[in-house]
Amino acid sequence: MKALHTVLRVAAIGALLAAAPAWASCRLPAAPSKIPDGARASAQQMLTAMQTIQEYNRDVHTYLKCLDFEARENRLSPSRQVTLHNAALRKLMQIATTFNHQVQIFKSRHD
Repeated sequence: MKALHTVLRVAAIGALLAAAPAWASCRLPAAPSKIPDGARASAQQMLTAMQTIQEYNRDVHTYLKCLDFEARENRLSPSRQVTLHNAALRKLMQIATTFNHQVQIFKSRHD
């Protein structure tokens, strides 16, 4: 009886996963977890952060293309696409703005 319950539980989980929306394959990339403090960061730390943010930018744009594809295939509603698209761009802009501010602080130390 216990084995039957396990099989039914696994089958239920499988059914839930199969019913997941197709756009679930579009994964919003994780934002960089730390932006260096321009007042204390080394040039290498700033350069590494810039490279990380450039990679994040590329990853976000790949995600946006995925959302576009899912919408074209009618697997994502236009309103949901816009919501997800705008949220991703807002986060990207927030990260870029924060980093650019720290770059200004960093540059002011070296002028």
